[in-house]
Amino acid sequence: MAGAFVGNGGDPRMSVDATAIDTSAGYISPQRRLLHDPNVTFEEYRYYAEKTRAEESALKDAEVGKTGFMQVLFPPKSSPQPIVEAQAAVGELDEKGTARRRSSANANLADRSTREVISMEEWTNASRAFRTATWAACFYLITTDILGPFGVGFSIGTLGWGPGIALFTVFGLMAGYSGYLLWRIFLGLDSYEFPMRNYGDLAFRLYGSVPRYIVNILQSIQLICSVGLIVISNGQAISQVSKFKLCYAICCLLWCIVGFGVGQVRTLAKYGWLANLAIWLNLMIMFISMGVIAHSPPNYAISVLGSAGGATVPADITPDPTTGIYPPVKHYNGLPNPASLIGSINGLMQGVYAYGGAQLFVEFMAEMKRPHDFIKAMWGAQFFIYSCYMIYGCFVYYFQGQYSYQIAYQGVSPYGWQTAGNMLAVLSGIIAAGLYGNIGIKVLYNNILMDLFRFPPLTTQKGKVLWAVIVPIYWTVAFIIAASIPDFFGLVSVVAAFCIIQFCYSFPPALALGYFIKKHAMRADEGFDPATGRVVRHDGGVRRWARGFVAGPLWMNIFNIVYLGGALTTFILGAYAAIDGISESFAANPQLNAFSCNSPLNLNPS
Repeated sequence: MAGAFVGNGGDPRMSVDATAIDTSAGYISPQRRLLHDPNVTFEEYRYYAEKTRAEESALKDAEVGKTGFMQVLFPPKSSPQPIVEAQAAVGELDEKGTARRRSSANANLADRSTREVISMEEWTNASRAFRTATWAACFYLITTDILGPFGVGFSIGTLGWGPGIALFTVFGLMAGYSGYLLWRIFLGLDSYEFPMRNYGDLAFRLYGSVPRYIVNILQSIQLICSVGLIVISNGQAISQVSKFKLCYAICCLLWCIVGFGVGQVRTLAKYGWLANLAIWLNLMIMFISMGVIAHSPPNYAISVLGSAGGATVPADITPDPTTGIYPPVKHYNGLPNPASLIGSINGLMQGVYAYGGAQLFVEFMAEMKRPHDFIKAMWGAQFFIYSCYMIYGCFVYYFQGQYSYQIAYQGVSPYGWQTAGNMLAVLSGIIAAGLYGNIGIKVLYNNILMDLFRFPPLTTQKGKVLWAVIVPIYWTVAFIIAASIPDFFGLVSVVAAFCIIQFCYSFPPALALGYFIKKHAMRADEGFDPATGRVVRHDGGVRRWARGFVAGPLWMNIFNIVYLGGALTTFILGAYAAIDGISESFAANPQLNAFSCNSPLNLNPS
């Protein structure tokens, strides 16, 4: 396969001469098409994807960035430079034959008139220059994106030992399977000629424009809510550290302003070392809080605000009215309160949220030099994350039982250790928020500003200036949205139900069905002809889809349908519980939000 696409000698990342595909007068070459052109067929995407994968497989380790054990533990601040430099000028001739220079990186490729006058080589080289991340950097990005063990003890507490451990195991396996499906689809449809940029591109290339709009809207909502959630969480932490002497609104606003600076990191390759730091910070919080939890009682007073017992059996955390003594630590093997599943479902949503990282997988692969290596980064990260969840979550629930708090390091009783956990957590949290903001801005920029308003690419000088301006606007909006909702715990459940379940569990099998059916419906003598730009198909309709479904392979397509049904059922249950919970919060105290100086953690406001 590689020999069919990669020429002998020369730089393997340089484009192969593609002039032969432009021989037909009616054929429109990739660089002259719309950024999201509905006339590009599945077969054409597949042809160029195979060509790109062949070129990538010819890359040597030195060109991708050889990754040893020390590079995995301590990645450099930047990966090796791409072979095709973004600022490399490409010579052209004007109508009079006079030589002129054009920088493909500084050309506004969002403008179709600009793309009309550039060559296929410039177009593909600009795409190559965008891909700089290695698989080690991707491992840290995935882990930073997903790893959040501090609510696992609470989640197990709302479900009980058996259901809690079982569900976290199943969710972990299925999250990995979803990542595998997205990886397969990306490799089959992404190319230098038609580069993928975000999750919505998968939906567009398989199902059309409307699904793309739905995916982009949901992804934008999730990412901006995730940024806001971390801002509010960090604000609560600083509020607790200050013993509620600092205005709560200022505590939250402070981290919004910090985000203005963190968000200026544009490329994921440069974000790798920050992601590495965030992981080490999270591990330090885990080890510190485990030591404190094992040698001190739970934070009884705060349990009414968001503990497992408070969500399922409030009597388990209610002190004796005569003595004021709290009930002893209690554990459940099964559901703590089978008669009322709202609390357990909300805990289940925390488990869903814990593995919610697939919405960024396409963006990670889009910036990798060799996306084929994504699979080892993904499975390595998933195994590491699952191990952290099981060890830490079970440890917290064993020692704190029904008092397991939704943010475990805030559920310790010694104030000094609360402060240590809070200060480390706000640092790792702001790094994670920066990652979400980075992808969120790119989704909006690529799909709205570039598509509709012809903004220049982010690799151009103008694009970099616009990025610097957009970042503070994005973080401010995220803060306002999250600050307006009084129930932080409820907001997590709403985001998990309406967005995270879809990206991590519902969309991957739905996309995989379309991809494998279309791929396996193609016969040996069908496909895209690069010489004429024509697509050869011998049939269509139900017969073609049925052939692809049976050959796709059949067992995987059936499994994906069952998987999709289970994910949608979980979505319905989670949405009901989340809406019910957040409605009660609004009714009970609609004024308790981040625009107030009173912290929600302060049980004795003045």
